[in-house]
Order: sequence, then C-alpha cells, then structure tokens
Amino acid sequence: MMPEEFVELLRPHAERVFEETGIPVEIMLAQAALETGWLQKTVRDKRTGQDSLNLFNIKGEGPAGSVTVDVVEYIKGRKMWQEAQFRAYNDYAESFSDYASLIAQAGRYASAMSVRDDPVAFAWQLQSSGYATDPKYAQKLVSIMKRYMGVA
Repeated sequence: MMPEEFVELLRPHAERVFEETGIPVEIMLAQAALETGWLQKTVRDKRTGQDSLNLFNIKGEGPAGSVTVDVVEYIKGRKMWQEAQFRAYNDYAESFSDYASLIAQAGRYASAMSVRDDPVAFAWQLQSSGYATDPKYAQKLVSIMKRYMGVA
C-alpha cells in the first residue's frame, strides 16, 4: 500500500481519536505506518495466520483475543527474538480506540500526553516512557511524520 492510500484509509480513525483525546493525528499515523510497514507487515498469528488488525503492536489480549508472534525486542541494548502475545481487534476503529485508551489513561504515558500539541515531542516522550524497546523508535516516528505528514 502506498503511503497516500494508507493515510487516506486510516486518517478518519486518527481524527476521531484526536477529537476525543488530543493525541496528534500525525503520531498515530506514523506509529501505525512504522508498526505495520504501511499495512504490509501486520501482526499475524504464527500458527494460524490470523491477522490481528493491531495497528500499534500492543501486547496482551484485545477485544478479539490475541495472536502469538515471534518478535525482536531490545533488552539492555541487545537485539533478541522472543515469542509474544499481541492484542487482536475486529476492525481498525477498535485498534485506534484501544490505543487511545492506553495512551490517554495509563500513567506511564502522562509525559507524552502533556506535550500532545507537539507531535515530535510526543514521539520522544513515548520512547522515554517505554512504548517500544527499539532505541531509535522516536527517531523513526519523527522521520515518517516529516516525510509523509508535513510535520516540521
């Protein structure tokens, strides 16, 4: 899927969440793009192939259960493969809503929510809050936002 098509498909969901929470549209679209490879590498169960419809690679159990996946994690700076459970959803709207609840309500992301008027600062606060183990996570998000979403 081309980035333009991706943005057109998911922007309405991101705009709805922005209206409800103030989480920047650009950060949500950049995270979904990064986490799913522009919907080319969505999280699928390693045994059944079931697509999780999980746009943000949130671990745990979702409204449609979970899927089992082998993933790369960075532990003490070292890249390691691990098996993990990721939330599954019935549709993309559900994935956006669950992401919004997690980010807006979990205390660990309060620092990101405090800078929600600045997508770049939001990306750095997500990383420092432990959203992902990739040490270059914020840098990658910022790059996507600048290249495809016009964030300065």
